[in-house]
Amino acid sequence: MSARPFHLGWFYSKGFGPKAWKHQWAGPKSAVARFTKPDTAVELARAMERACFDYFMIEDSSNVPYTYQGSHHAYLRHSVDTPKLDPTVLAPYLIAATEKLGIVVTCSTTEYHPFMLARKMNTLDHVSEGRIGWNVVTGSNDGGAQNYGRDKQYPHDERYDRADEFLEVAHGLWAGWEPDALVLDLEKGVFADGDKVHPLHHEGRYYRSRGPLSAPRSPQGSPVICQAGGSARGQAFAGRWAETIIASASTPERMKAYRDNVRATAAAHGRDPDQIKILFLVSPTVDETRERAEDRYRRSLEIDDNEVEYQLASLSRQSGIDFSQFPMDEPLPDTLVSNGHQSMVAQWQGRVLADVIRGNPLNSGSNAFVGTADDVAAHMDEVMQEVGGDGFLLVNSYFSRRYVTEVCDGLVPELQRRGLTRTAYEHDHLRDNLMAF
Repeated sequence: MSARPFHLGWFYSKGFGPKAWKHQWAGPKSAVARFTKPDTAVELARAMERACFDYFMIEDSSNVPYTYQGSHHAYLRHSVDTPKLDPTVLAPYLIAATEKLGIVVTCSTTEYHPFMLARKMNTLDHVSEGRIGWNVVTGSNDGGAQNYGRDKQYPHDERYDRADEFLEVAHGLWAGWEPDALVLDLEKGVFADGDKVHPLHHEGRYYRSRGPLSAPRSPQGSPVICQAGGSARGQAFAGRWAETIIASASTPERMKAYRDNVRATAAAHGRDPDQIKILFLVSPTVDETRERAEDRYRRSLEIDDNEVEYQLASLSRQSGIDFSQFPMDEPLPDTLVSNGHQSMVAQWQGRVLADVIRGNPLNSGSNAFVGTADDVAAHMDEVMQEVGGDGFLLVNSYFSRRYVTEVCDGLVPELQRRGLTRTAYEHDHLRDNLMAF
């Protein structure tokens, strides 16, 4: 065993919305109807903090999709990526319920102006006392663009060009107040030193902003930047800006290749690659015996007719391609073109559609973490040794309180016993905890 520690986060898939509402552990209708309340997320955050996770990442998108069959009916019938409430409103509840856990919120650069989002993140970092992160997304679905007055999303690579400038503006605004600009000299009657507060006067290709921010520098100076780009352009963006990356790969070999590429890109931008922590999405199946875990895993891969429509609708939303047009038992075209999640579409090309929707890329092949807590902990250790770092991001589409307990109070104590994950937080701020090892 390596006893080389790695990081843990949780990917709150489907954002601030319904969770496993058809699952046997979901509870009565009255409990499911409370998806608009912060209760479930607060419970998860407290469990994560007991287990010393680095951060809780809240996914988001801001439209009711209609890509599949040109209609929103399948999305609403099955609750496919909708409804979702604003994660920046949920974040303060999670902050109040915890003391050390990082809270990462998803916000799109195509749905905000840099000043507005820089101000929001500055405020959240202040009220969390330095525990906030921003998951930077660029938008992928035309329905989202239409909600904000455009006919469709900007072309894929241009979205990242705009995001580059967005981050330049945001970082300029966050740095506008020097660390000691806030004087608070009661005797002299000086609140802040104007010589240490600087307008930005940004005039760029996509954005204009005078600055400065209307609040002092926050505890971390800026939120921790999280990103999930899988395409070549997305990885280039991550190498320049990201401090933690959400990544998906089906084998340790592919995980290592992805990590090596991003680290090389970071070095090319003059950054220390060790200042980027890549967390790979996994969905472990943990039970009291290996046999019970394997049986649950097999059953999780069974898909009925309702689940087929759910999966097709989800693929359609992510890609911007209506998958109802393709036969289930034939290979998908090698010429699929997407202005959405291009890295995902590249993995689907040439594969039989039925196999695509029945596959489980987060928990299949050599990355199928299935067994007792001891089995899964040993396997996670082996994978991290081969990959070289930096950790795992837990995700479970059929989220339930039972699953949270199995991970936070079952799997994680075994990881801690092996010296693989922290048993206490080293620091108060999210960035410092991420960079602690």
